[in-house]
Amino acid sequence: MFEPKFRVTAKLLENIKKISLIVKNLNDRHFSKLTLVKLEKNAREVSSHSSTGIEGNPLQLTEVKRIIKNRPENIKNSEKEVLNYNSALEILDKEIKENSVKFNLSLILKIQKLVTSGLIDQFNSGKLRKQPVFVNDPRTRKPIYLPPDHQDVQKLVGDLVKFVITNKNRLDPLILAGIFHKQFVIIHPFIDGNGRTARLLTKILLANMGLNTFNLFSFENYYNQNVSNYFQNVGVVGNYYGLKDQIDFSDWLEYFTDGIIDELERVGKILENEDLSPKTTLKLTALLLMVIMPS
Repeated sequence: MFEPKFRVTAKLLENIKKISLIVKNLNDRHFSKLTLVKLEKNAREVSSHSSTGIEGNPLQLTEVKRIIKNRPENIKNSEKEVLNYNSALEILDKEIKENSVKFNLSLILKIQKLVTSGLIDQFNSGKLRKQPVFVNDPRTRKPIYLPPDHQDVQKLVGDLVKFVITNKNRLDPLILAGIFHKQFVIIHPFIDGNGRTARLLTKILLANMGLNTFNLFSFENYYNQNVSNYFQNVGVVGNYYGLKDQIDFSDWLEYFTDGIIDELERVGKILENEDLSPKTTLKLTALLLMVIMPS
């Protein structure tokens, strides 16, 4: 059973309240359909650039936009990564709008397959890893973390999915999505694509709980601004089995919600220069504060 340790700090509670207020303010404003279409397109481009950039993809945002627009046939792996991520965003956004997304292991495997398609061998695409892996420091490229044994991965992922489903109506959505994000990275269930899969699954959790980052903004953008800071907060150092009972999610949850605030404020400033319309809203759901203290 997965029972994460975390504290609802004053800063975390303030962040959650601030996010709810920003969402409410955005809901009170009206924009033209053209503005909303442009916002959704930009969110996909920024997300595709940021989430792949976090993993070391060298393409600049202008190049990412060109690739997504033209979708060239003969491409390098870096371009394939971007197109895969953008395709996953489009597919998952459509399924969320159709209310057909079920949060389970099949969804996790499907997303990893989408982001790694054509980049790794089929044996490892859409399948939990069957061998040990190491996580390297992105700066030194030296191993700093040994994830759980592959024999334990399926149970750990299952426990995490069960935790999300069980606590959907007990924990604040932001806390739940944040805990999932970090624990998924800690489990490291795949040979490749763990970070991109974690961020897409986090987007789905937020969308299902009222904050749709598919058509509004890119929370990945905040992480990409300081990748070292992101890895320092989301990851752990050492051997999983020596660390698992000591991991505290409190600092990460503060950082996670800081990122959502930063990106919401960035988008809010962009929208200040857009024309208002009496008919169309962003249609976001204000997040409910359901914070409970962990037992």
